[in-house]
Amino acid sequence: MRGPGAAVLRCLGSLLCLWALRLPAGPGAAARGLDIASYRERVRAMFYHAYEHYLESAFPYDELRPLTCDGQDTWGSFSLTLIDALDTLLILGNVSEFQRVVNVLQEGLDFDIDVNASVFETNIRAFQTPTGMPYGTVNLLHGVNPGETPVTCTAGIGTFIVEFATLSHLTGDPVFEDVARKALKALWKNRSDIGLVGNHIDVITAKWVAQDAGIGAGVDSYFEYLVKGAILLQDKELMSMFLEYNKAIKNYTKFDDWYLWVQMYKGTVSMPVFQSLEAYWPGLQSLIGDVDNAMRTFLNYYTVWKQFGGLPEFYNIPQGYTVDKREGYPLRPELIESAMYLYRATRDPTLLELGRDAVESIEKISKVDCGFATIKDLRDHRLDNRMESFFLAETIKYLYLLFDPGNFIHNDGSDFDVVVTPYGECVLNAGGYIFNTEAHPIDPAALHCCRKRKEEQWEVEDLMREFYSLKKTKKFTLKRPSDPGEGESAKDPEDAEKTGEKRRSKKSSHSLLSCPSQSFNSKLAVLGQVFLDNT
Repeated sequence: MRGPGAAVLRCLGSLLCLWALRLPAGPGAAARGLDIASYRERVRAMFYHAYEHYLESAFPYDELRPLTCDGQDTWGSFSLTLIDALDTLLILGNVSEFQRVVNVLQEGLDFDIDVNASVFETNIRAFQTPTGMPYGTVNLLHGVNPGETPVTCTAGIGTFIVEFATLSHLTGDPVFEDVARKALKALWKNRSDIGLVGNHIDVITAKWVAQDAGIGAGVDSYFEYLVKGAILLQDKELMSMFLEYNKAIKNYTKFDDWYLWVQMYKGTVSMPVFQSLEAYWPGLQSLIGDVDNAMRTFLNYYTVWKQFGGLPEFYNIPQGYTVDKREGYPLRPELIESAMYLYRATRDPTLLELGRDAVESIEKISKVDCGFATIKDLRDHRLDNRMESFFLAETIKYLYLLFDPGNFIHNDGSDFDVVVTPYGECVLNAGGYIFNTEAHPIDPAALHCCRKRKEEQWEVEDLMREFYSLKKTKKFTLKRPSDPGEGESAKDPEDAEKTGEKRRSKKSSHSLLSCPSQSFNSKLAVLGQVFLDNT
């Protein structure tokens, strides 16, 4: 997912709680002689090379143009790269810069402007249709334009439940979750008799306009959000919907651990191609416990990376080569994202080798004086004058987390913070973080611990502002989980002030969930991207 909503509202949500596998360290990197601490620091340096040049040369534009060292607006002048980089700063341990940027954005951002924006990308409004499926584009100031096309991609309809459910839980207003669920169910209702969905649909008539079915561009994050929504909300219906889709996908699109595109009503092959956006799928498979199939598919995709030093947008599977006009690699994160998930589940050193190859390839091919440039053509490594915001939001983040096993994001529930609410004490920061499709994490505990009900007199916003204050006079525990050994993340100096504060462990005899709360499992989750064909 790309765009200002990816940055703003998608920052509100996205943590899929699956079950956290607490695996022994195993031989892992040491067996292959890979120094993960060294690669972790190289990824950190990559982030700051891109981030600092964005601030120096491109801010307040949306994106950096690294070949000319200037900026451009791509989604409506929201300083998108800065927003998308926010939680990456936290994952790298730079709390002071995070707080500085939050203040800058709070003072300068305005979304009530006359700009036409992708509903999928902005994740804001335009669900008032006969089917409950949203339009694809909306004007942020005036609403849906009178002449707006009713044709929307499947992912643009089905990628709202994580963020909108989070909004509903934290604000006490059910409307956000309600419209997101209605859109999900409308797609489910209109699947074909063989259980597949197409690529684009008319949101007024519910007629499929593009009938290619697959797991990639224009469809991908619909499947992602069924799984993540199910885990985040402990929703059996959403998971059962995905599992039914998964059966149809395996029956009709899977060939030798590749996934092709087929006609949604007949199941006949329409495009024997692998799209780079499909590389999220092994990570999604790992989240439902299908690790063996995930690894086999991942290794297929990894062979393509080794062939070109990146994943071309389209790869013709029978020919074993790129597709005309789809030879580029805009530094997408999907394969790295799957490697991170699978490494957490298996500790297979092959997954670290993908991370190593990604660092080496990106630095060698894409690094320029003012940042990292999109690779226009993987055949000859020509560059394009663009660095999309997802490079800092996702690609760098997943690489860093792959090489940082002790990061607080990987918390297995053994460390947590206890916060006092009007209903008693609740637990936060216990792990199980769910990443939305732009890799912005949500703490699932926050949905339940900090949920706002209409009858409440206290304000969630005030509670969270107080909780995240760095002042030691507050009642909340703020210390992050310790990161021993080679996985230790760099900490901001201000964080060190918190180390003397007592942190409760899960072994505490005190009742930790005395406020209204739903149970949640503890597992890291992250997922894919959506690629729109008109980009």
